[in-house]
Amino acid sequence: MIQTVVLATRNKHKLGEILDLIPGLNLIMKTLEDFPGAPDVIEDGETLEANAVKKAKSAALFCGLWALADDTGLYVDALGGAPGVYSARYAGSGCSYTDNNRKLLGELAGLGPEKRTARFCCVMALSSPGGSVIAVEGRLEGVIASAASGTGGFGYDPLFIVAGLGKTLADITAEEKNALSHRADAIRKITPWLTRLSDS
Repeated sequence: MIQTVVLATRNKHKLGEILDLIPGLNLIMKTLEDFPGAPDVIEDGETLEANAVKKAKSAALFCGLWALADDTGLYVDALGGAPGVYSARYAGSGCSYTDNNRKLLGELAGLGPEKRTARFCCVMALSSPGGSVIAVEGRLEGVIASAASGTGGFGYDPLFIVAGLGKTLADITAEEKNALSHRADAIRKITPWLTRLSDS
């Protein structure tokens, strides 16, 4: 029997990205869009793991299926780890990517590259239909640029220079990003569990 896994999001772009990262697995992947009435989860956890686990468990229990969820944050050393778990709403409720980027650049104004170190973290959580969850973390090290560069990606991608690459995540192709990103790292770490589902 082919297992169905629910991705705890309504974002079809995220579904496509994850499908690109787990080719060859004998799984049916759906999103919450396929399950009318599925509740929206308030991401009020103090850590990425807490939010990812909450989303995965909620989707699994509602749908009665295995569920996969993630939460991602940007951690800047000079800011004590901010914006961290609040990355999506760093500039305030309802803010845009541009608002967040503008605030981050303002907070780091005057600091040299050696003081602009940062990392993207992505926690991926997989919940059984009964609500038992395992979680893994992926990371990508880098430096915050002094100005935006590139037209690809989204969020903080135009400001995040990948360590050892000298380019921002917005400067590289989607294929290159998928090969090295924090989400790709997390997916690689969760793949053994997905493979077991695929083989079951």
